[in-house]
Amino acid sequence: MWLLLSVCVFCLLQYGEGQDRATLWRGNDRSGHCQYTFTVPSPSESSCPPTASGGPEMEGLKTRLSLLEVLVARLTGGETRGPGLGAGTQAGLQEALTQAMGERSLLQGEKEHLERDVEGLQRRVEEMKRETESLKSRPCYPQAPLVPPSVPLQDSGLRLAGDAGVLSHLVSSAGRQGDTGSLRDPAWRYDGNAGFQELKAEVTEVPAPSTEDSTGCGELISIGEPVSHRKADSIAGKYGVWMQDPEAVAPYGGKMVWRIDTVGSEVRQLFGYEDMDQLSKGYPSKVLLLPEPVESTGATLYRGSLYYQRRRSRTLLRYDLASESIAARRDLPHAGFHGQFPYSWGGYTDVDLGVDEQGLWAVYSTNKAKGAIVVSQLNPHNLAVKRSWETSIRKNSVANAFVICGRLYTVASYTAPNTTINFMFDTATGQGKQVALPFRNKYRYNSMVDYNPAQRKLHAWDNFHIVSYDVRLGHQ
Repeated sequence: MWLLLSVCVFCLLQYGEGQDRATLWRGNDRSGHCQYTFTVPSPSESSCPPTASGGPEMEGLKTRLSLLEVLVARLTGGETRGPGLGAGTQAGLQEALTQAMGERSLLQGEKEHLERDVEGLQRRVEEMKRETESLKSRPCYPQAPLVPPSVPLQDSGLRLAGDAGVLSHLVSSAGRQGDTGSLRDPAWRYDGNAGFQELKAEVTEVPAPSTEDSTGCGELISIGEPVSHRKADSIAGKYGVWMQDPEAVAPYGGKMVWRIDTVGSEVRQLFGYEDMDQLSKGYPSKVLLLPEPVESTGATLYRGSLYYQRRRSRTLLRYDLASESIAARRDLPHAGFHGQFPYSWGGYTDVDLGVDEQGLWAVYSTNKAKGAIVVSQLNPHNLAVKRSWETSIRKNSVANAFVICGRLYTVASYTAPNTTINFMFDTATGQGKQVALPFRNKYRYNSMVDYNPAQRKLHAWDNFHIVSYDVRLGHQ
């Protein structure tokens, strides 16, 4: 099309624009492309002379054709990079395109999560409607009438509940001859009126049984308000994981903070900060490039090593921070991966690693467990499974999980601003139970919750924000 249009312009230059016999056709060719045809009869030549392969006229024609094709291409948008667009502009456009695609993927994921939440709420509404109808259909039983003090307790058919010995001093032997309800305790002063009398009693507070053992461990009692430390700078920090080693070794100390932004297909950068203050300012002192990519937000730090799941696999890796190399690798037996058994928010959170007072743990599920959470204690040196427990709660029904003192705790929601820790499984007894400990998602998209036993804090990543929570365990 450009060649014909160029020839047309050339003909106009040669023969003038005023030729009244010039014609222009436009139509699609066999391939569907738009084609322009411009015809100008020669005023003197009866036939076209043969075209020479060279000469100044042909060279001039080629030059004009090239310039014309460039101009037409720029005008029609056929060129994405013209003379005015440099390498910097091209790189900027590519970066903007990548960011837009990332944001589109995130929005699509959030849409799917919201749709699932709406479906769950609709099911809950239906259940509540059924419960309401069931309650409406139940008969209402009349309450027993209150017995005035003038009626003897035994004659009224009422009996004392609990330990009768505790209240025996309040009631006389009303069934004996000549005694119709006299009371031995002077605190009950019956003045002969048939009204109600006030009964006073002393209450002694008895301390609850302790839930803490000799190591300082105990059941989780409460979780504090979230404290924000920093907000991520880019879309890559929508999800992430941040850690401090509870048993740090040289060359890094226990104050060192490590961070991984987990949005992307090749997550390999590990940022290190000297302390929390440097983290809040955004000044990393160390940036390590991991030899193999990270899958999601389930990484953890322990005894100088980063433990994480390799992307698109059930392989666990131990990366030694001192030597900056892989020190151990092992497949987690039968573990689901890359979206088979994630938490409710998705994000390929099939395998979640964590640390507590007893060591290294993995939270995941298998086909055999049918999606129920499996918690396994791992050997921190070679990643072998030491022991496993299967729980009764489904992994995709909870937003996150963490282990404290050998007890697994699950978070009910990742978006609700006021949610709960809704389940606890004790590996010491092999028993689980429902709990209801308040928990706040301040920024309404909590993608990571881990426990740090040295600080007795929860670390979390809530919608670009790095936050922490104080925890309180049972005391002696």
